[in-house]
Parts: sequence; C-alpha cells; structure tokens
Amino acid sequence: MVAGGDGTVGWVLGCLGELYVQNREPVPPVAVIPLGTGNDLSRSFGWGASFPFSWKAAAKRSLYKAILGPVSCLDSWHVVVSMPEEREEEQELNLPHSLRHLGECTFYDDGTAEGELPETILCFDGVFYNYFSIGMDAQVAYGFHQLRDEKPFLASGPLSNKLIYAGYTCKQGWFFTQCISDPELRGLTNIIRLSIKKMDSSEWEHIPVPSSVRAIVALNLHNYASGRNPWGTLKPEYLEKKGFVEAQSDDGLLEIFGLKQGWHASLVMVELISAKHIAQAAAIRLEIKGGQWRDAYMQMDGEPWKQPLSAEYSTFVDIKRVPYRSLIINGADR
Repeated sequence: MVAGGDGTVGWVLGCLGELYVQNREPVPPVAVIPLGTGNDLSRSFGWGASFPFSWKAAAKRSLYKAILGPVSCLDSWHVVVSMPEEREEEQELNLPHSLRHLGECTFYDDGTAEGELPETILCFDGVFYNYFSIGMDAQVAYGFHQLRDEKPFLASGPLSNKLIYAGYTCKQGWFFTQCISDPELRGLTNIIRLSIKKMDSSEWEHIPVPSSVRAIVALNLHNYASGRNPWGTLKPEYLEKKGFVEAQSDDGLLEIFGLKQGWHASLVMVELISAKHIAQAAAIRLEIKGGQWRDAYMQMDGEPWKQPLSAEYSTFVDIKRVPYRSLIINGADR
C-alpha cells in the first residue's frame, strides 16, 4: 500500500521493477492512498482523486480493497536522454530523483539523426508510468517545483498548488505567445525532430510536428493534469481514419498529442475539445537541436527538469517499453 502522489507511486513501482530484473518473482501488486496534487495514477485505477478527511474509516476501506481487488497491468516506459558532453552545461543539469546518471555512453544512430553527433555523449535514464512531456507545460511545472523548494509554505495543499500552477501558466507566456519575441516561447517544430516505431515494426517513421504546438506529451494512461483526458474518447470511424487503436494502459502504445497556446490547452483541460493528435507509438525518438534555444524543459510523471541544449550538437530522447508490466490493484467499487 503506497501513500503519496504519482511520484511516490512511480518510485515504488520502479523499486519493485528491480525484482523482475533480479528474477525475484512473484512481484507484489501495488495499492494506492492518494495524497498528491494530481493523483492521476490513483484515478486511473479506481483509488480516487484525494483521500477523505475521515481517514481512519477510509484507510480501513482501502486495505479491504487492497486485499480483495482485482489486479490490473500497467506498461512501464524507459527513457534515455543522450546529450553532448559540455562542462558548463553539465554543471547546470539538476535531475529529479526519478532519473539517474549513466555517465559516458555510446549513441547508436540507425539513420534517424539529422544533426551533428558529438564524440563524447553523456546519458541519464529513468522510467515513467503515466506521461513524458517537453515544452511549455514542463516549463510551468519546473517553475512551480522551484518555488515549492524555495518557499515550501506557499505550496501547502492541492488547492494552493493548483493556484500557483495557474499563476505560472500566465507568467511564462502560455497565453500570450504573440506578444513575446523570445524564440524559446515559440513552436517546438523549430527544434524537434520526432520519429516513432509503430506496433510490430522495426523501422523508424518521421512524424511532422505541427507548427503551432508548444508542448508534446506522450501519454500512457487516460488521466493527465489532475484527471483530464486530453486524448479524448475517439469514435471508431476516427480511429480507423487515423490508423489508431483504442487507448489502454497495457497495450504497448503511447498516445502522442500536442498542446498549442494556453487557450487551446484550457479548452482541452475542460474537455470541450481534444488535444492535437499526433501519433500512437511503440517507441519514440526525439532529436532536439538547440540553435537559439539554450535549454528545453521536460518532465516525467510530474517531475520536471531543465535540459541544457548545445548550439552545435543534437540531444536525443529515446523512449521504449520496459519488457515487463507493473501490477496495480484496482480499487474501483464493484
């Protein structure tokens, strides 16, 4: 039984995943007491958006569900970031606890790279269960986490956290792109080359990034940003037209979508419209070319970081499914 938010649940799932690697099975499933801000993993598996104030009775009910509830499967996704070794930029890189340094490594270019490759590459990796994103939404999350670390008394609960998020959304240009000349606040198509592998395919396919997109999200679950479903519930004829399949948490696919300016994102979050559908993928490679961009903002399951970029060489993000699935007890009332 894990008491905490998405980051805590993900950390425990990652620790349990090591048991698969060490052949120490059976691996126990996880149940959740939701104590975080978004609690998207908890929502996805029937444990709710928050824990009630009458916690003693609720804890008993949760333990009862943990004993009797059915076990569901959840895909896990391995992320490797390969960046050029540059001493000044290395000092600026402050990774969240969900990522680990691997040191120098070898990057295998199988024909997807467009930019220059450096002689020496530094790598770090991690695992996510709900989403990976790059762009404006990660920048807002990064600003919030910086403030929470500096002034923890301001982020005292879910409501105050969401108000602070809203403030950073306006402050960092999410709503007022046209009024800002900074190239770092424009579309991601200027710096990103997106390649994917489809299910049962070994070939990379280049996917154009729409020019209006300022955040790209690779989503594993139906819940994102405190229970929203930006991918939407798509009609069968639309799925067939796009070559998509119905999204599931254990289907071996990530749903890739884009968010434009803040007005578009706001309508997506209240589920009046769906996000900009880009692709479904069994593996993803992002090539990020710095140029005028000094850094890019990324996050995994709500854990953001500022990724320094090189003006000369490309940075790569590779995402593929972990061979085993995580186990979560479904807490939905039957």
